[in-house]
Amino acid sequence: MSDVKDLKDMKAKELLGYFQAKLDEEARQAKKDGKLVCWSASVAPPEFCVAMDIAMVYPETHAAGIGARKGAPDMLEVADRKGYNIDTCSYARVNLGYMELLMEKARTGVTPEKLANSPGADIPLPDIVITCNNICNTLLKWYENIAVELDIPCIVIDVPFNHTMPIPQYSKDYIADQFDEAIRILEETTGKKFDYDKFLEVQKQTQRSVAQWNRLAALASHKPSPLNGFDLFSFMALIVCARSLEYSEITFKKFADELEDNLKNEIYAFKGNEKTRVTWEGIAVWPYLGHTFKGLKSQGSIMTGSAYPGMWNLEYTPGDMSSMAEAYTRIYINTCLDNKVKVLGDIISNGKCDGILYHQNRSCKLMSFLNYETAEMLHEENGLPYVSFDGDQTDPRNFAPAQFDTRIQALDEMMNETLEAK
Repeated sequence: MSDVKDLKDMKAKELLGYFQAKLDEEARQAKKDGKLVCWSASVAPPEFCVAMDIAMVYPETHAAGIGARKGAPDMLEVADRKGYNIDTCSYARVNLGYMELLMEKARTGVTPEKLANSPGADIPLPDIVITCNNICNTLLKWYENIAVELDIPCIVIDVPFNHTMPIPQYSKDYIADQFDEAIRILEETTGKKFDYDKFLEVQKQTQRSVAQWNRLAALASHKPSPLNGFDLFSFMALIVCARSLEYSEITFKKFADELEDNLKNEIYAFKGNEKTRVTWEGIAVWPYLGHTFKGLKSQGSIMTGSAYPGMWNLEYTPGDMSSMAEAYTRIYINTCLDNKVKVLGDIISNGKCDGILYHQNRSCKLMSFLNYETAEMLHEENGLPYVSFDGDQTDPRNFAPAQFDTRIQALDEMMNETLEAK
């Protein structure tokens, strides 16, 4: 990238904003130039499309951005009017509402008012979609629906649920075969041969990005912590949208370097006011991100553990399709309860956490339905206090600030009692 040297003086948060805007502009420019644009699920493999010079857009991240900027109700209203049930994932409903407005604009040449007023980034309609069921089955029907409505190709990577660990070889072989099929579809769609040499370089870049992401996330293990875990929710946009590009590697390295410098100089996220440390289990409540962060901070609770950012710990050996297949199937919510408990237990331990906060997310059934069993098993194991609260990742109607405040106050009391007893 020719302008990387011009960015060396930017802070990590400036780089985050710069590269997010750059990705959106690249997608818009690709569309203008007659190149292909792909809408992709967040944990579907981008390496194949990036190797084929296809611009990538991520509806989940786009929906989260709309939600964080208080723009979800307009998109949800469009989806409601079209008949999408409120029990359907709000990421899907925000995206499908946005897509409906984009289609209306394409048909009429007039920008609908809700689209013109949307705080979300301006993104183009896709020419192809790719999805994967390693985080939920909703993604399959959501992306199939996009493909049918727009009459475009849909690549589906079907990932078996892992009822036992370690992952059997036949599962990895099954997924690797689908990678070959994805390549075939892309060759057919683009009209050009797949460049395996470039693909290898893209895989290597992905691993460099993942390594810096893991380095960044690990800094929360220090006590006091230089990293506020809520920052990972924001920086997550690039591990989702640009892990196969150098944009993410550059940004994560800069942020990790900044935090390591802070650590050396005894500069911490809460400036000496860190009293307790919590694990947040589940997706962020994007419309109320500030409220949830400030509520915890007001009582001196810093978030140093979360399994959510770890879903992009996609380490594999470049050039080895079986290794890559394993990385995309071992996502912790795609594994058995025992493994989920082990993963979350390690996160709690590494984060030196004093309590756990479970987000009972109406939109994300797979991440919420097992929370009760997970909480009970972990409590037996580590004895740490925990609470849950009702919420939603994007639909503000499903979150009550007062309930959240009451629950974290209760958690704070229990954590302080436990610490005093020790």
